[in-house]
Amino acid sequence: MACSPVNAKSHFHARSNSLPSRPHPLVPQINEHLFRLKASEATASSSIRNNINGLSDLYDLVNNLLLLPNTQQALAQECNGKQVDEMLDRSLRLMDMCGTTKDALIQIKEDTKELESALRRRRGGESRLAHEVGEYSVSRKKANKAIRRSLRVLKTCSCPENETIAMISILREVEGVTIAVFESLSSYLSGLKAQSKQSRWSLVSKLMHTKRITYEAEASGTNEFKTVDAELYSLIGNKSSKSTFLNPENVQNMLGKLESCTQDLEGGLESLLRRLIKTRVFLLNILSH
Repeated sequence: MACSPVNAKSHFHARSNSLPSRPHPLVPQINEHLFRLKASEATASSSIRNNINGLSDLYDLVNNLLLLPNTQQALAQECNGKQVDEMLDRSLRLMDMCGTTKDALIQIKEDTKELESALRRRRGGESRLAHEVGEYSVSRKKANKAIRRSLRVLKTCSCPENETIAMISILREVEGVTIAVFESLSSYLSGLKAQSKQSRWSLVSKLMHTKRITYEAEASGTNEFKTVDAELYSLIGNKSSKSTFLNPENVQNMLGKLESCTQDLEGGLESLLRRLIKTRVFLLNILSH
């Protein structure tokens, strides 16, 4: 049966030698972090960034728990071969998901810079803008495909519903929250629905015939990608073949803010990736003896 992304009830109470009979002070702290992350509804870069930072703090607690002699001894003694392989495999997949997402954000950031540059120079006319908007849209689409692929692999891996080893139960709860945060990040990056494959010119044509979404309407929202998309629709939809760009400063300002948001998210993912690597190293050291 597929693992639930976030279990409704924690299994930390399971009787097992992998944690002391009286919970270590780290366990309530882990529970508290899990509760906050599960309750969060992240839609803007600031809230998603906070959740990513929250995951880093959560993995710090988990790694400290893995350093306890009682935890190490119990895991080494109680885990069978299948459980060992599963834990190591899933820790590797979490690292891959985080690394893939970070690389995708780097590419989006670079294409955002190119789009900013095209608007600032105003050279190349409509064809130049169409090219850069196309590259920007393709990057977004690729990023989401990569994240969704990693999420799908993790969520379809089988695992038992009732785990009797408490530390494994904790790791699965943490993994479930991690998946939920990355799903929020994927939805955030989606913004407006990705464009299907088409020529640069048909992309511009579609934008010009799409109902205008004003910046003021989008400003009340919380998704920076949606705001930039709305500005692009507004900009191209109001550009005639003989006119200059209509108020491109708005788009440049929003792209600058989006670039900054992307940079912050990238930094958060880099920090999280270091924690995930450390978790895997601890598990390898514990389970290889």
